[in-house]
Amino acid sequence: MLITQQKDKLEYLTAPGIAAPHCFTTRLGGVSQGYLDSLNIGIHRGDRAENVEKNYEILAAALGFDPGKLILTRQTHSSIVRAVTEKDTGSIFREDIEQCDALITNTPGLALVVFTADCTPILFYDPVTGAVGAAHAGWRGTAADIAGKTVAAMVEAFGCKAENIRCAIGPNIGPCCFETDAEVPQAMVDALGDEARAHIRQAGQKYYVNLKEINALFLRRAGVCQIDISGDCTRCDSRRFWSHRLTGSLRGSQGGIIVCPEVAK
Repeated sequence: MLITQQKDKLEYLTAPGIAAPHCFTTRLGGVSQGYLDSLNIGIHRGDRAENVEKNYEILAAALGFDPGKLILTRQTHSSIVRAVTEKDTGSIFREDIEQCDALITNTPGLALVVFTADCTPILFYDPVTGAVGAAHAGWRGTAADIAGKTVAAMVEAFGCKAENIRCAIGPNIGPCCFETDAEVPQAMVDALGDEARAHIRQAGQKYYVNLKEINALFLRRAGVCQIDISGDCTRCDSRRFWSHRLTGSLRGSQGGIIVCPEVAK
C-alpha cells in the first residue's frame, strides 16, 4: 500500500519501498480552478500556464527538487522508453519532446514526470546505482509490457540489476470500474498466458480488468522483487483524482514524479 502525505492543502502518495524523492499526485493542493481544481499537472488540459507552473512549484517545494529540472513525457499509449539527461530539461511547455511513455535517468537532480487520469503510473528506483524511471501504462502499454521494458532499459543503460529495482504502482482505474469489451482481456492473455486470467472478471458480455496486478505480473517476470501497489481507484474517488472515464475531457491530470537522488540511498 501507499502512504498519504499531507502538507498544508497539498496531498500526495508515496511508496515505502522507494527512498528517492517521489510522489503520486492527487488533485488536491494546487491553484488551478474550475474543472481543473486544483493540482492539475497536465500541460494540454486547457489550464493557464502560470497555474501549471505554480502547481509544479508547490510539488517541488514539498519533494525538494528544482522545477527547472523537470522532464515530461509526450505520451501516445506506446511502450517506448527514453533515457534522458540534462539536455532534455527546459520549459515544461516545449514542443520538441520525443514521443514516449516511459523515462529513465541516472542524472542526479532530474525529475521525471508521467501523466494519468485512469491509466497506471509506475515509478522505478534502484538504490544501488541511484537510477530512476517513470512509466505511463495505458491498457495497450500494459499489454506491450512497458513495465518490463522500463526495467530492461535501466539494466542496459545504467547497469542496474532487476532484483535491486524497487517499484511502485500508483492510483488508476480499478477492477471495480475498468469495464471493457473482449479486446482488452484478450490482449492481456496473449501477453501473459493463463496467469493474466486471475486478474480478469467476466460479467455477461463485459470484462473487468485489474491493471495494477497485471503490471505487477510483468514486473515480477522482469525480475523485480519489491513492488508497492496503491489500493486507490481514480473513478471511485473523484474527490481526490481525475478520471477520464467519469468526466471525459473535462478534467486535469495527476501523475507520478520521481527525482534521481544526488547520492544513491
